Amino acid sequence: MSDSSAPTPWFRKYWRWTGAALFLLITVDLLTSMYAVAAVGIEHESNPVMAWLLARPLWVIAGVHLVAVGLLIFLFYGLAQLVRETPPAYRGPFKRLIEAFLGLLLAAGLFVFANNLAVIVYGRSLL
Repeated sequence: MSDSSAPTPWFRKYWRWTGAALFLLITVDLLTSMYAVAAVGIEHESNPVMAWLLARPLWVIAGVHLVAVGLLIFLFYGLAQLVRETPPAYRGPFKRLIEAFLGLLLAAGLFVFANNLAVIVYGRSLL
């Protein structure tokens, strides 16, 4: 008996990419943004949502980030289900589209990390 819900190799690969993107865009961005605000002040935060959050108590910041992680995990599983339901003729191009999207998320996470480090070390953004 085969379990159709068992993780496939592409599912595990996408989950690793998604996990790395979440780590960069949620955890690393939050920690480096907090350091950057401590170094140069909240008025230099270019993301208005993050600037608003960083002016709130720590429990609000952590709660919003945990809700974002939960929502993104839920969306990831929905996307995986869409891949499974996609007709085989279209599954390959659909997977490549997802890979491009996840690659862009990883690149954005790395850029945000580098930008926050530039603010912490040099006192100015890369932008």
